[in-house]
Amino acid sequence: MTALVRDPIPLPARPGARPPAAGAASLALRPVLDPPRRPARVIAAFPSALYLETRGGPEPRVLAVVTSDAHRLPNAVVVVATRREHPFRAVREGAEALVGDGRVEADGLRVRVRRWWDPSPALGTLQPVALAAGVRSLETALDAAGMAGGGLAGHPDPARLAAACAAGDLAGAVEAAERIVGLGPGLTPSGDDILCGLLVSLRLVGGAVHDGNGAVHLADWLGAAVTADAGTRTTALAATLLHCATAGGAGAEVAAVLRCVAGHEPPGTAVRRLLAVGHTSGTDLAQGVLAGCRATLALSTHASRTGRPAPRVSA
Repeated sequence: MTALVRDPIPLPARPGARPPAAGAASLALRPVLDPPRRPARVIAAFPSALYLETRGGPEPRVLAVVTSDAHRLPNAVVVVATRREHPFRAVREGAEALVGDGRVEADGLRVRVRRWWDPSPALGTLQPVALAAGVRSLETALDAAGMAGGGLAGHPDPARLAAACAAGDLAGAVEAAERIVGLGPGLTPSGDDILCGLLVSLRLVGGAVHDGNGAVHLADWLGAAVTADAGTRTTALAATLLHCATAGGAGAEVAAVLRCVAGHEPPGTAVRRLLAVGHTSGTDLAQGVLAGCRATLALSTHASRTGRPAPRVSA
């Protein structure tokens, strides 16, 4: 992802303190990092990532601080260190933190945002025929990589959600989506990973393809439905990622796959990297991305042939 802005404002160093580490932050985090500092709490700490939840305020309420070789979420601040350098070894889960004024501080860790990057990849302009080729290429790459069933294998609602989206059945899609919010274990339950992949592909691929308004409209309504009460139905991190996906914010691995679907490069390497994310998160995200791309293709093809959106995309 491309760095966009260099922050020119120097900060005075504290006497005797180590200078802050440099970080590159997602533009999705501006509502959190630009305002004055406010309290936060470390809700999870790993060798390659920290997750901090702010107290009150708008989404994104959770931000990730990650090493340069970690999975880059759309709500991440990336530091110039690898996991082998153990930059987070002194930070404890549950520790108090401060976020704002372009800084993140927790348990002695100090990060100053020096650059910003855009979590929404530029896909260019697509015709439905080019998108059809991209979807076939993605399907082939996923088959070759041996994509498993994911965390909700055997559950009927992911397939129902995909079918409803492809048919333009908004009511059916919302019903299936709401049933899988928060479904599954971990910081990012499988149902939420599927929804994130679906939402971001509907939004971004729909915005790039000719006659893709039906997919964007579907993303608007689905996103509103699943984020309305996500804060009480799933983890804090997953709720934030659903908000990011609704706005078109993609993790680095998802963004790479979407660029492949748009024809910018072959998908093999990007697909393997996505499937390697987490225990089942990569597979679940890939399942959602594929469903979103197929639905976008179906809706845009229908609109191109008839001059009208798919008949059942309605509120």
